[in-house]
Amino acid sequence: MDHEIQFYNKYEDYIKCKLCPHNCKLRKGKFGVCKVRTVKESVGVAINYGEVTSANVDPIEKKPLYHYKPSKDILSVGTFGCNMSCSFCQNYEISQYVSKSEYIDIESLIRFILDIQGNIGIAFTYNEPFMWYEYIYEVSKKIKEYDKDISVVLVTNGYVNEEPLLKLLPYVDAMNIDLKGYTNRYYNNICGAKLEPVLNTIKIASEHCHVEITTLMVNEENDSIEEISKIAQFIGSIDKNIPLHLSRYFPRYKMENPATHVDAIIQARNEAKKYLNYVYVGNIAGVDNNTYCPNCKYELISRDIYDTKVIINGDKCPICREYINITL
Repeated sequence: MDHEIQFYNKYEDYIKCKLCPHNCKLRKGKFGVCKVRTVKESVGVAINYGEVTSANVDPIEKKPLYHYKPSKDILSVGTFGCNMSCSFCQNYEISQYVSKSEYIDIESLIRFILDIQGNIGIAFTYNEPFMWYEYIYEVSKKIKEYDKDISVVLVTNGYVNEEPLLKLLPYVDAMNIDLKGYTNRYYNNICGAKLEPVLNTIKIASEHCHVEITTLMVNEENDSIEEISKIAQFIGSIDKNIPLHLSRYFPRYKMENPATHVDAIIQARNEAKKYLNYVYVGNIAGVDNNTYCPNCKYELISRDIYDTKVIINGDKCPICREYINITL
């Protein structure tokens, strides 16, 4: 469904979209980098408003969010479109192409959220949620007007301008933000974007909601100890209690590099732990991903794939009373 976009400047023969750092010049019949924003009848529009391509009820750990409502389920939905072009994209069918979808109005979506037993809220994921901005903003605002305890979660690449980010954040409870690497070379060549706007999103979001970071370690691209160390130091400079997820890459879409070596990820985790209290690994079986108190090492949450047992009750370690960055 077409819907007027919120952030754009209108000029004589084009419209400049101001949602993300690409700041695309849109013209009739021509789309921005995201493939969903264009011009119709001299108005900037997004063609994916309310269009759902994917919907599932997932453990929240799958986002991944390990320190926000652990062991709970959340309705996960996505549309089509993305403002990056990552060579390794796992969901390229919906991120890089206009895909088959079903329109769901806001009232129906909220009823769906409420009808699912044990569901804590909604996660906008699968493709890039900021490319669904107008729909997400209206859904999130209406959810919070109805019940502030319903969780709103974004799983995002963080490539968004500051004004739309700040407008949406009052209605967001948690975000997992991809920090794909720590060089502009990697962002430019592999993702079709720039590094600095993502760093800015992480800084801003961490002041307003729960934040966790994911870095997919791609073999021979961004998997050096030096780069992971810089990522961990950056996150630690904001808050050493922000969880970092280091995920193993496998060949996908246009990327044919061999799968990341497990030893490289384990070494990277050990390096990141010098600067952060909580570092986890993803896409590797049999690895300890439990949560421990950073002070006394008492086990607070145990995880076996997506089977999660929460031992902690509150945000203090039951043994030493150390503060734990967690929302139960």
